[in-house]
Amino acid sequence: MDQLVDFADNNKLLALGLLASWAAVMFYELRLKATTISQVSPADAVRVINKGAMIIDVRSIDAYESGRIVNARNITLEALETGQGVHKNKNKFLLAVCENGMTSGKAANVLRKAGFENVFSLKGGLKQWRSENLPLVK
Repeated sequence: MDQLVDFADNNKLLALGLLASWAAVMFYELRLKATTISQVSPADAVRVINKGAMIIDVRSIDAYESGRIVNARNITLEALETGQGVHKNKNKFLLAVCENGMTSGKAANVLRKAGFENVFSLKGGLKQWRSENLPLVK
């Protein structure tokens, strides 16, 4: 152990570089884990919905009315950012959906920051949902 301390003391830049590299890897891994867990495939989304998840469709009202998942509620990202329209139970499962998965990912992050624990985003959005021939209602 004394040799390690001596080495680090004699090679400060090398030791600092090693610590910085370790911190960067840890940051990347934690971010990847957080993103992966929050996105679900359409098949997994069906399971979450069957467990009673509230579906939040963050698209425009016109897009929402042209086709949506059964029992989805239309709440825009802007409304979510101001805390409007969301169930007050922080333990309830929430599934955010949009057309391609980008806006719903942002919505999921907003909801997580608001204290909701079980928030998911539909990976690939409704495009992926349609490609797997899952039903939409008008």
